[in-house]
Amino acid sequence: MGQARTLGELKQNPPPGGSVKDEMRRNLLRKLAAGETLFPGILGYEETVIPRIVNAVLSRHNMILLGLRGQAKSRILRSLTSLLDPLIPCVEGSEIHDDPFRPISKQARDLVAARGDDTPIAWLTPEERYVEKLATPDVTIADIIGDVDPIRAARGGHVLSSELTMHYGLLPRAHRGIFALNELPDLAGRIQVGLFNILQEGDVQIKGYPIRLPLDLCLVFTANPEDYTARGKIITPLKDRIGSEIRTHYPATIEQGAAITQQEAWTDRGMAATIPRFVREVVEGIAFAARRDKKIDHRSGVSQRLPISALENAVSNAERRSVLLKETPVVPRISDIYASLPSLTGKFELEYEGELMGPENVARELVRAAVGEVFSVYLGAQDLRPVVAHFEGGGSLKLSDDASASETIAQLERVPGLLDHVRHLGFSRKDPAPLVAAAGEFVLEGLHAQKKIGRSEERGFVAPERRTDVEVDLEKLERLRRMKKQVN
Repeated sequence: MGQARTLGELKQNPPPGGSVKDEMRRNLLRKLAAGETLFPGILGYEETVIPRIVNAVLSRHNMILLGLRGQAKSRILRSLTSLLDPLIPCVEGSEIHDDPFRPISKQARDLVAARGDDTPIAWLTPEERYVEKLATPDVTIADIIGDVDPIRAARGGHVLSSELTMHYGLLPRAHRGIFALNELPDLAGRIQVGLFNILQEGDVQIKGYPIRLPLDLCLVFTANPEDYTARGKIITPLKDRIGSEIRTHYPATIEQGAAITQQEAWTDRGMAATIPRFVREVVEGIAFAARRDKKIDHRSGVSQRLPISALENAVSNAERRSVLLKETPVVPRISDIYASLPSLTGKFELEYEGELMGPENVARELVRAAVGEVFSVYLGAQDLRPVVAHFEGGGSLKLSDDASASETIAQLERVPGLLDHVRHLGFSRKDPAPLVAAAGEFVLEGLHAQKKIGRSEERGFVAPERRTDVEVDLEKLERLRRMKKQVN
């Protein structure tokens, strides 16, 4: 389509007709027929969420995405603009992107009536047709739909009932596009009522004046199910008017989660850096462990931002060490994941037992659990008895996360046969020292996570602490006593 500048030029090559939902449906069918990727960057939803979104768009439905925090709900809404045409025409200067052939605002109608085929035309990109609002309790009906502007009436010499005095809200300004409302339950009930007409009839009224705007919109919402009781709820008549309710979810597998984290985490620091696969899997395993841990509030969810932030922080700790010691490549170790605790503790809400332990202790347990699971995958079937025997025989080994790779390797070589197992992680003794050091440390951390060796602050890795059944029972009784005391 040529870049027509007037209505007359546009009439010679008119754009495809239809509503914005027809436009999205048409472009979606074209993408499906061509085998194109529908929503680039949205991973893990190929067989669950995306097919339901496709069905909603093909049905010309307004939709709501329900899911816990960190499940890419807002990103999905913004990616819907990929289903809009690259450019569409509108009346130049129109506040609500009037269609030159069907203007609905008085300003645009008067302009077309006065100038006819000489009416100036502007062109809108998909991004300009997307309007997003975060719902908060202080949002007013004027913010969403509009209000009468007395100052505009006075300056223009208009009566208050004139359409020219109207100040349009976000909904009218999204005309011929997508209007996205995040966290719908946070919107006051009386404001939700104001959305009834636009969902059912496609029009709104402003301030009680007999002015009806037949808006052309695709409305999309997000909500966290927990918010229904914590802060508010979606009123039933509004839910009834939303065509499709689509549930989002966290990654189903470690591989899916690691792929999302790799895509989103900022790990390209302009330096030679290598992140071992087992490190990525441990970081992702922390989120999976948190989502099933009884000490963490599952209703609140554990965002995918947790592994993203943890990986970035672990790489940063490795980067700091690399710069100080002037060694390359930058390779994060398990100790760097422990150093990233500040990026973990703010990402989950604790239950009562977790509050007693404290967020940092809970986070350490999560890291240890993740290390143990990944260790089982890589080294669970290997014979590590000579390594364990070294510590049971009185050996000890203290590693520092600030030690150079060569110093760490020298320490690891003191343990018979330990570095022979780095081959099971995909490395060899001939690889760069930072990689060998990270792999060797992982072997020790895995043995500690599975309680085959112990660790103390003073001596580092040591023989496992052997406790009698009586000692274990006494510890449980003491924990119960403390919890009872807290309750009372």
